[in-house]
Amino acid sequence: MLTKAFKHPAALLGVAVVLIMAALFAGPAHAQTAGGLTLNANPGPGGATTYSVPIQTLLIFSALSFLPSVLLLMTGFTRIVIVLALLRQALGLQSSPPNQVIVGMSLFLTFFVMAPTIDRVYEEAYKPYAEQKIAFEEALTKGGDPIRAFMLKQTRDTDLSMFVKIARIDPAAAREQVPMRVLIPAFVISELKTAFQIGFLVFIPFLMIDLIVASLLMSMGMMMVSPVLVALPFKLMLFVLADGWNLLVGSLVQSFGPG
Repeated sequence: MLTKAFKHPAALLGVAVVLIMAALFAGPAHAQTAGGLTLNANPGPGGATTYSVPIQTLLIFSALSFLPSVLLLMTGFTRIVIVLALLRQALGLQSSPPNQVIVGMSLFLTFFVMAPTIDRVYEEAYKPYAEQKIAFEEALTKGGDPIRAFMLKQTRDTDLSMFVKIARIDPAAAREQVPMRVLIPAFVISELKTAFQIGFLVFIPFLMIDLIVASLLMSMGMMMVSPVLVALPFKLMLFVLADGWNLLVGSLVQSFGPG
C-alpha cells in the first residue's frame, strides 16, 4: 500500500522540504503568517519572522538542492545500495544488473523502508502546516522528530559517542537531544558498517565456490582457464536455487527493524 504522502505529489514535495529544512535549520525559526503577503522580512509575533513570497521561494528551492544528500545520508538508501553493489561483485558480474537498476531498486526499497517515517512527517508536520494549524517553526520541529527517531534507532552508541566527544557535547546528554550535525555523521558511519557486515556474509558462499573451482582447475592442470568464467554459472545457479533475491531483499529490509 502506498503511503498517504505518495498519493499526492505536491504533498510528497512538501514533506521533502520539511525534512530538509528540519535537518538544516533545526534551531533557527523561519515562520510564516496566514495574513497578507509582504515584499520583505518583517518581525512577527512571538519573535518569529515573516518572509515575503520571493524569499520563501528562494528558501524552498535552496532546500531542494539538498534533497540528494538527504536521500543518501538520512535514510536507508546507503545501506541498501552498498549491499546490492557488493552482491554484484560477489557474483562476479561486471555490469549486470546495471547501475540504473541497482539505484532504482535501492530507491524504491528506501521508500518502502521509510514509508512509516514519511507518513508520520506528513500527518504530524506537513498536513497541519498546509491547513495553517501550526506555524512553520513548529512544522520543522515536528517534521524532524520522526526522521531523528529513525536515525537514532539505526545508530550505534559507539559511533554516536565518538561524534559527541569530537563535538565536545556533554556525554551525559540524552540521545534525543543530540543535534543533527552530530547525529547525521554518526548515522552514516553506522550504516556503512552495517552494509559492510551484510556484504561480508553475502560474499562467503560465492567465495567458497571460487576457491573450489580454482582448486579443481589447478589439480587438472588447466592453468589457462579463468576460474572466474567457470565459477560464474555455478554462482548464478546457487543464487537462483536458493531464491537469493527473496532472502537478500527480505533480510535487508528487516534489518531496519519494524516501522
